Amino acid sequence: MAARKKRAERDIDNDVSRAAFVTKLRRLADALESGKRYRLQVAGERISVPPSARLSIEHERDDDGEEIEFQLSWSLDD
Repeated sequence: MAARKKRAERDIDNDVSRAAFVTKLRRLADALESGKRYRLQVAGERISVPPSARLSIEHERDDDGEEIEFQLSWSLDD
């Protein structure tokens, strides 16, 4: 078995239009509902989210405002 190529660490915050966000969110919901892998491109890199990804919703609040993050996380072995 070939060794997995190590990927550089990233922390991207990519603003998108409302229409693009809605389209990606609908595709994600469809993939989750059907148990299929979800694929998308973020800042030029293709990402493949396995159906086994852990799902969470995070809420943050401070003096400047609030934030909600819908998070998907998975092991590189998935």
